[in-house]
Amino acid sequence: MYKIGNTVVYPSHGLGVIEAIEEKSLMGMKQKFYILKIMEKGTRIMIPCNNAEKVGLREVIQSDDVRKVVKVLKEKPKAILPNWNKRYRESVEKIKSGSIYEVAAVFRNLSLLSKDKELSFGEKKMLCETRHLISSEISQAKGISEQQADKILDTALK
Repeated sequence: MYKIGNTVVYPSHGLGVIEAIEEKSLMGMKQKFYILKIMEKGTRIMIPCNNAEKVGLREVIQSDDVRKVVKVLKEKPKAILPNWNKRYRESVEKIKSGSIYEVAAVFRNLSLLSKDKELSFGEKKMLCETRHLISSEISQAKGISEQQADKILDTALK
């Protein structure tokens, strides 16, 4: 159970802060909700406390875990699907998983692919979004700026 003030990661949205834990009545049943404020956009999301793990809400990685993210970025991809539509759907599923390692694999694959060919509009957007998701979490985990985290990503991809 998270506490008010905890910084957490919500899949596809990134970092957020638990602002409150409220009890609400829905369809005659009382249920507790996390009130999550997404840092980047300032939007608020209500997540049922008993459903938080199922939707992928998780703690920010530890500073030591950044090395594992860098390792994923340096790995050679197993195979990149040639069909952009299938590749895009597979990438969306990996991002929805909430795992920073899956997000890092998507970012790596799209980064490598962009060096060889023009990405579709959706993939270009996804490349930017995954970069931001990873760099903001690394920034939070290591207590550094996002620009410094971006340098970590750039170095890993070289």
